[in-house]
Amino acid sequence: MRIKLLGASGGEVTGSAYLLQTDRANVMIDCGLFQGSQRVENYNRLPTRERLGELDAVVLTHAHLDHTGRLPLLTRFGYSGPIYATPATIELTDLVLRDAAHLQVEDVRRQNRRRAEQGKELLEPLYTVSQVQQLKSLFRKMRYDHATTVADGIQVRAVESGHILGSASLEVTVEEGGKKKKVVFSGDIGPRGAPLHRDPMPFNGADAVFMESTYGGRDHPSLQETAIAAREAIGETVERGGRVLVPVFAIGRTQLLLYLLAGAFKRGTLKPFPIFVDSPMAIEASHVYKRHMELFDEEAAGMVRSGDLSRHLRTMKPLAKATESRALAKRSGPFLVMAGAGMCMGGRILHHMSNHLPDPTTLLMMVGYQSRGSIGRRIVDGAESVRIYGKTVPVRARTHIFSGLSGHAGQKDLMAWIGTLASSKPRVYLTHGEEEARATLGGLIRSQYGLKPQMPKYLETIEL
Repeated sequence: MRIKLLGASGGEVTGSAYLLQTDRANVMIDCGLFQGSQRVENYNRLPTRERLGELDAVVLTHAHLDHTGRLPLLTRFGYSGPIYATPATIELTDLVLRDAAHLQVEDVRRQNRRRAEQGKELLEPLYTVSQVQQLKSLFRKMRYDHATTVADGIQVRAVESGHILGSASLEVTVEEGGKKKKVVFSGDIGPRGAPLHRDPMPFNGADAVFMESTYGGRDHPSLQETAIAAREAIGETVERGGRVLVPVFAIGRTQLLLYLLAGAFKRGTLKPFPIFVDSPMAIEASHVYKRHMELFDEEAAGMVRSGDLSRHLRTMKPLAKATESRALAKRSGPFLVMAGAGMCMGGRILHHMSNHLPDPTTLLMMVGYQSRGSIGRRIVDGAESVRIYGKTVPVRARTHIFSGLSGHAGQKDLMAWIGTLASSKPRVYLTHGEEEARATLGGLIRSQYGLKPQMPKYLETIEL
């Protein structure tokens, strides 16, 4: 058995993809897009057409773009095999990829206008909406905690990972040469005790583990501390008549923030004020969440059933049309707007940032991970100005980072997750983390559990 790392390795946090090969089958685990700097985005390609022609199946851990964003490239190479995922992940992946294709087409159109004026060669989008639509017939549903045969000699069991709706960690059982081996792929692990989503489920043992390490270098502040700080920052901005800009991932962070705001309005810790969800994908994703209440934790499901959630979100308005989004440029505060993209590398949030970052009464709330090279990361690192749509925009807005709202487990929860597997003495490979984060986590795993985690590089092939 060989596993080739096609992304989220060598210190990168995006582009998750693993190619598992045996003497009888080839299976890809995730097929994510690289996001961030142009250098990283140049990795958005797949192995040769000949190698992909041997692919038997694809299995997804969850719907986020950095785990699904290269799927349409498979159809360009003629792949027509199955793509296995949980039902909620299938619905959300379709939304994510359609939105990504639309943004890529629009971005290339803008760039080509400038390139045409400069006499440069025109660009083509990575893929189009029509290529995304070709994937629909390939999806196959995968139930939680049920062994699914995905290829000859390969079974997959998905368990709740607590990251977003439908997210899973995967236990892959491989039968080869008369022996069975278990390989666990963590996907993205969510924090324990977080609202809305269920807690991640543990595994009892494995021969090898490929584990994310996004926040392996530190713990998040407690959710209670984060919620109090967020309420204070929002409340102060609203009282001053300012605007609150929240770059969000349309799936997970948007729904969690709405849930928390509804709770604050219900308890009276915040007075209701206008909220705009300025993301067609987030609006659609929220409908998917409503269709899968069985995946909520008990408190969130109860709030929906009682009507409290909708009752206390009366001031929330979804903005599906671009004209409605643009109208916010002239609207006076106070209001809060959530818009994608989460790393500020595209989407409607860029218009709001361009309009309102120069205003010191604006609050920019960062509630998700910002990859190296992204506009969001530059602001988090203290940039006094950023380039948006070819223009220099001064950053005078207050910026608050609320890492306690992250959908990723912090160091303590990551250690607890690997702790349930430690007694089986698996080979551990840390991926999906910057070098410092995974080195720190690796050191803790070594000292606490006696394991020796490895730090694989991009395109490295591991033999098990």
